[in-house]
Amino acid sequence: MSFSVFIVTFFTWLILTWTIDPQEIIVGLIVSFVVSLIFKKYYNIKLNGKFIPGLFKFLFIYVPVFVWEMLKANLDVASRVVEPKVRVKPGFVRIKTGLKGDVAKLTLANSITLTPGTITVDIKDDELYVHWIDVKGTDEESKKEFYGRFERILKGVYE
Repeated sequence: MSFSVFIVTFFTWLILTWTIDPQEIIVGLIVSFVVSLIFKKYYNIKLNGKFIPGLFKFLFIYVPVFVWEMLKANLDVASRVVEPKVRVKPGFVRIKTGLKGDVAKLTLANSITLTPGTITVDIKDDELYVHWIDVKGTDEESKKEFYGRFERILKGVYE
């Protein structure tokens, strides 16, 4: 059993169930143990001195920013749906990211995809290819306005 896989799985269980009921915690421990036994060879998670501070940064800084950006995007897409005049300028945008790790890039790609009006269709090296419902421009400044907050926080979490 990989202890780091067990810890990550158990904390994920606690966050997803959001309860302190002893029965739920016991089930979470058992499920986390079984998952860590089965999937330990697929995970490359190493607990080091940066893991716990990074986890707290992710939970208490990144998640609220992500939820806020997702809420704004939901309202934006909803206003486009109910407005009689169509305000869309869809297109594909290539985003060059400064994130180094695969998990950091994956987190950025998933955050973009979970934000309504966008979907990440591919990741190649340091570039993400994103379909965007309203391309405001192809210059770096307009693209940074879109994903820059996510990237800045993720650099602090993963690097």
